[in-house]
Amino acid sequence: MKTYFVDSFTNEKFKGNPAAICITNNTIKNEVMQNIATEIGFSETAFIKHISNNIYSIRFFTPQKEISLCGHATLAASKIIFKTTSFTDIKFINCNNIELFTEQVGGKIQMQFPVYETVEIEIPQAMLKALGITKIIDKRFNSINNIILIEIEDATELANLKPDFTALLNSYTGINGVLVTAISKKESFDFDYRYFWPWAGTNEDPVTGSIQTFLTKYWAAKLNKSKLHAYQSSLRTGTMYTELLHDKVLILGEAIIVLEGQFLL
Repeated sequence: MKTYFVDSFTNEKFKGNPAAICITNNTIKNEVMQNIATEIGFSETAFIKHISNNIYSIRFFTPQKEISLCGHATLAASKIIFKTTSFTDIKFINCNNIELFTEQVGGKIQMQFPVYETVEIEIPQAMLKALGITKIIDKRFNSINNIILIEIEDATELANLKPDFTALLNSYTGINGVLVTAISKKESFDFDYRYFWPWAGTNEDPVTGSIQTFLTKYWAAKLNKSKLHAYQSSLRTGTMYTELLHDKVLILGEAIIVLEGQFLL
């Protein structure tokens, strides 16, 4: 099975978020896909299959489970398809039959994702203690992605967070992850964020695109602007541009291929 490793939301190798992209020509059992994702160990491995014309199915697996949406793996899959075909735009269909559109725009890849709402939520002090946070501005919940959002005051504090992941995992059940965000101090960036998800994937996702389905709307309302520049202050770091368009969010980023080979089944 043709397999690629791609670093997403970056134009530098070994930065951004690595995703594995597996090109499937035949039906593969869920158990096998999960074993492959666990073997590779990236936060996501995507399996894509050509349906017709520029339409592909796409499925995302973390080392622990299948998830319905992943931004950096969609970006990585698009990078591979654009490299190996003559298509300039793609329609992906995920496991929930949601259509995800991508296209090449000025040397970058633009993805069109749905927009989701957040609601107020109460979170335990144990979660804040595990994250190393003493003061918060806001706390929200997105039920579609099953993610808690926490806004704090200081982007430097955000970058320096060193969570106790065992305590974090024990502080809450039934969610996929916790997103922590703050207004950016960096020139030309609007907001910073980090995403921790020991419940569903790895301890920390290096760069996360799917959370823009609700994070872009959150910051667009707070900053009163529809076009935003986001910085993920993880160890690998990553950047993306986003734009809120009513019920859609556009996510613009870059990706670089670092490995091409065959997975032996």
